[in-house]
Amino acid sequence: MPPRRETPEKPGLPASAQLLSALPVPVVVVDREERFRFANPAAELFLGLSASSLAQMQLTDLLPADSRLPALVRQVRAAEAPISDHDLTLLSPRIHREGVAAHGAPLHEMPGAVVLTLQDGSTAQKLDRQLNFRGAARGASAMAAMLAHEVKNPLSGIRGAAQLLEQSSASEGDRELCILIQDEADRIRDLVERMDMFSERPLEREPVNIHEVLDHVRRIAATGFAAHLRIVEEYDPSLPPVWGNRDQLVQILLNLVKNAAEAVDPRNGEIVLSTAYRHGVRLAIPGSRERVHLPLEVSVRDNGPGIAEEVRASLFDPFISTKPGGQGLGLAMVAKLVADHGALIECDSRPGRTVFRLSLAKPPSGAALAQPRARIRQTA
Repeated sequence: MPPRRETPEKPGLPASAQLLSALPVPVVVVDREERFRFANPAAELFLGLSASSLAQMQLTDLLPADSRLPALVRQVRAAEAPISDHDLTLLSPRIHREGVAAHGAPLHEMPGAVVLTLQDGSTAQKLDRQLNFRGAARGASAMAAMLAHEVKNPLSGIRGAAQLLEQSSASEGDRELCILIQDEADRIRDLVERMDMFSERPLEREPVNIHEVLDHVRRIAATGFAAHLRIVEEYDPSLPPVWGNRDQLVQILLNLVKNAAEAVDPRNGEIVLSTAYRHGVRLAIPGSRERVHLPLEVSVRDNGPGIAEEVRASLFDPFISTKPGGQGLGLAMVAKLVADHGALIECDSRPGRTVFRLSLAKPPSGAALAQPRARIRQTA
């Protein structure tokens, strides 16, 4: 039997390229001139650029020369030793990542080259915040149940008594006071009902065509609160169904689109709805060995002024709002519904570009796709 021939490596690539390609973490190799010589599939996804595109670029084409990542590469090359840095911000017209951990090491197969591994530490922080919010939502649920029991029942009695007094009052001033009591009772009832939306209810899920949901949301927006804006659709037509509750997905996306519509300039505002298949992240379910894969991504992007950095950390907390007169319940409700789905929502914002990314799961094998519903007229 003739000896087996080894497949030759591509010129300029390290012999370990095949191994690096299989790694699930983003890995790139930059040479002495800081040109990209290699990028594995995870790095292509992380940087949003293909390996062939990166091969035409230097590191300083992707990031400013004075940013911390190029500085890390230079330090590794000078020290000829591994160096790590954490909580980096990769900011340029091509990329916007925060909370990145980077590890650089010299690649002795290629003199002067440095191999970089990149990890998005912000994802873990976002997951922690969402888990914390879920606990806060349960506390709000208990408070909502208490309010419903302790406030709504006697409130209906107060309102009924005010109606009777209004009918029997001879004085116009007394009747006005009775009407005032009824109006205030109604206002308190509405507040209690807004809190009641945080109550825990069993979530019924089924395979859902997310493009049908997005089309429904777009039509509501285009005929109502976003009639003056340009709405762009960038869909992956091969995307499989998502595992979720259709009505709640409509509610989630309608809230995100409405927030985007309120943020942009009415003269040149644009909202982009997009879908994509990503490798996503795997979430560990507390108290279980099960891990959930979330490869289906739905994004709502706008060209508004962006979200202030000091607000982002508490963006999904209840009663936090940057809008005049806002009650701060819209995004809090979105976060709760996303958590109920076992999904993940992320916000990436800078002036001129804010993106909310929703990562969802595929249906379990054997689940039948729900039949499309008749279109329902809705007004915003």
